[in-house]
Amino acid sequence: MKAYIFSGQGSQKEGMGHDLVKTSHTPYEYLEMANRILGFDMSRLMFEGTAKELKQTQVTQPAVFLYSVIKARTSRDFKPDMVAGHSLGEFAALSAVRTISIADGLRLVHTRALAMQKVCDAIPSGMAAVLGIDDSIVEAICASITEEIVVPANYNCPGQLVISGSMKGLEIAKEKIMEAGARRVLPLNVNGAFHSPVMQSAKEELMAAINDTVFKAPPVPIYQNNTALPSLDPDEIKENLIAHLTSPVKWTQSIENMIVDGAKQFIEMGPRPILSSMIKKIDRRFIPVHM
Repeated sequence: MKAYIFSGQGSQKEGMGHDLVKTSHTPYEYLEMANRILGFDMSRLMFEGTAKELKQTQVTQPAVFLYSVIKARTSRDFKPDMVAGHSLGEFAALSAVRTISIADGLRLVHTRALAMQKVCDAIPSGMAAVLGIDDSIVEAICASITEEIVVPANYNCPGQLVISGSMKGLEIAKEKIMEAGARRVLPLNVNGAFHSPVMQSAKEELMAAINDTVFKAPPVPIYQNNTALPSLDPDEIKENLIAHLTSPVKWTQSIENMIVDGAKQFIEMGPRPILSSMIKKIDRRFIPVHM
């Protein structure tokens, strides 16, 4: 069984539009639609944008979403038996299998990006990658910090758990986690506490947009971030997607469940191969392919 996985923010690269139009003119139609929906020249940014331009949340998220969905929709080989997406990638996975249209997916991603940016501008917060210590220890330390917000945010792979929260909360957590024996605690180059309670107001904005969007039953199961379980029910998918912004990304658990359910090959969709190395660490038997 083939499992297609979709990368999220951080997989963008300069010139990412050129890859899309090497073999087909169809992507231009999607890019023109994106320009109309977004109200700015996304196609220029995807073809010519600098690393600095592409790093802006309101640009990054639509760009990565578009790249991944166009790649899937224009590929004759895209025949998944199951799908999953890491954070932002979950929206791309849903659109790739036509649970939501590309236009609706782009609108949701745009709403999400703007709402998240608004929170980032208002509340100093961030994320940090914790390396070389058991997840349970990090969970216990985060739970012990009650005076600030700091929570597990991304269960990326064994030995790599990202925490998210206020700047003070991250400082307190880093000190305690290093004392507990972690190899490193590395601040991430993001300006917000994604997948944490800090994003509550963004979640409420996104919820309104999701509830106004038509979701169809997917043809194959989608393993969702906040449950790590497969779903085929549009209402359940909506509920999980609404919870998505303030809940952790259970990526390790999702991949493990996909393997238990019969995944034999993983194919990563996205501008750069980000998830493939995580999967190798989750289960060394698998060597993912990047499209």
